[in-house]
Amino acid sequence: MITIATFADGFPVCDNREMNTINYLDLIRDANVYDVAIESPLELATVLSERLNNRVLMKREDLQPVFSFKLRGAYNKISGLDQEQVANGVICSSAGNHAQGVALAAKELGLRAVIVMPVTTPTIKVDAVRALGGEVVLSGDAYDDAYAHARTLEKQQGLAFIHPFDDPAVIAGQGTIGAEILKQTDGNIDAVFVPVGGGGLIAGIATCIKLQFPNIRIIGVEPEDSAGMQKSLAAGEPVSLDHVGIFADGVAVRRVGDETFRLCKEYVDEMITVDTDQCCAAIRDIFEDTRSIVEPAGGLAVAGAKKYVAENKLKNKTLVTISCGANVNFDRLRHIAERAAVGDQTEMLIAAQIPEEPGSFRRFCEVLGRRGITEFNYRYADTKKAHIFVGVQLSEGQPEAEKLLTSLGDASFPVVDLSNNETAKLHVRHMVGGRSAEVKNERLFRFEFPERPGALLDFLNAIGTDWNISLFHYRNHGSDYGRVLAGIDVPEQETEELESHLAKLGYAHWEESGNPAYTMFLS
Repeated sequence: MITIATFADGFPVCDNREMNTINYLDLIRDANVYDVAIESPLELATVLSERLNNRVLMKREDLQPVFSFKLRGAYNKISGLDQEQVANGVICSSAGNHAQGVALAAKELGLRAVIVMPVTTPTIKVDAVRALGGEVVLSGDAYDDAYAHARTLEKQQGLAFIHPFDDPAVIAGQGTIGAEILKQTDGNIDAVFVPVGGGGLIAGIATCIKLQFPNIRIIGVEPEDSAGMQKSLAAGEPVSLDHVGIFADGVAVRRVGDETFRLCKEYVDEMITVDTDQCCAAIRDIFEDTRSIVEPAGGLAVAGAKKYVAENKLKNKTLVTISCGANVNFDRLRHIAERAAVGDQTEMLIAAQIPEEPGSFRRFCEVLGRRGITEFNYRYADTKKAHIFVGVQLSEGQPEAEKLLTSLGDASFPVVDLSNNETAKLHVRHMVGGRSAEVKNERLFRFEFPERPGALLDFLNAIGTDWNISLFHYRNHGSDYGRVLAGIDVPEQETEELESHLAKLGYAHWEESGNPAYTMFLS
């Protein structure tokens, strides 16, 4: 173990005992990062801490000038090269954050920077690299494709290749985060959760912390569909993944580094994986505590901490999570918000069968009670039964979900929980509908009503049971007003009666029977 004599500017001063082949504590202490990076704050996540019954601290690397930790390693590496090595400039391959770090470092040092990025890289990252003066080359669908092309350009143009993770100088640059955490906490923490892609971030942090405080647990977090480090550690050597998920594009790496693997094998205590929904829920958690929106990779550590706390029933521990980046396309927020509630078990998706008879729709909602409804899809199918797709808000997680399923079954409503059904979450919830030959006198209306718990049931009670509802779509957008699209099967002789009834409801409404979207796809 390295003996710490004192702390100087947040970096450990150690003795000179032999360490494998590289003394990483010396490299971290001497790392040149603060020309471009800030010492990021370590903030108490008050809301999340209270909910988890543990003290959760967020290391805010999303506040760096390029909204990611990657500039640390990039600048440390590039600034250490001599003039001959960088005479023609530098090149890197990156899904985005390392690219920005290299581009910024090159700009600060007056160097040409060629950045090879996968074509799937979010636009916000591509634009950011160009804004920093980087020459962007888009190649391949994943990081490894971009990497291969970058190595070709390196040889063709005599450029200096800056590896995003498998380089001691890069690892040491990222390791300064570990030194800052120790400075900010005096080592009084129980565990650190670190997002893992190629392994540079966790290798640097783990080496810095474990060599000084071996009792602090270092836990790596990966997406289930990109768990390269977990599988490599299990195999005892770096392995290449057949498929890499790109939702968390910042950690979408097919093969971890050789040096990062070696360090992780020695200093990382555990690797865990999380799914997309858990990651989205973590992004929401971070927003609720910081009012900042991180990218999917930036939510991994919090997602992992939540899962670890639940599985190990931890209480009263001090946990550090690394918010590693905030470069997320605005368009992705829609998907993130939609999946967050399911990931946090505050929403469940169910498919149910109800009798096709007046009042059954309302009876079903009565069983749901005053719970908030996030979505309600229904289309008349035949004269005997109807299938509906419903999103229900939960306040007690899985126990409440199981209780609700039992209640619906007891009320003779066959029901299926689709909360973990990927096809339902990605596609079916947006496709419920279609035409119905059985409905002869359908009129389509759009309604608005004040949004509150039980609002949907109140609306159905007001509509009454005199007419058959043949189509129904409701979705809670988190706004002040709920919006419903409803088809009502009305015999022609009852038209005036329906219009009189709707006028007395007090709900804003508009007839949409002539809307081309309806006539083309639903009528």
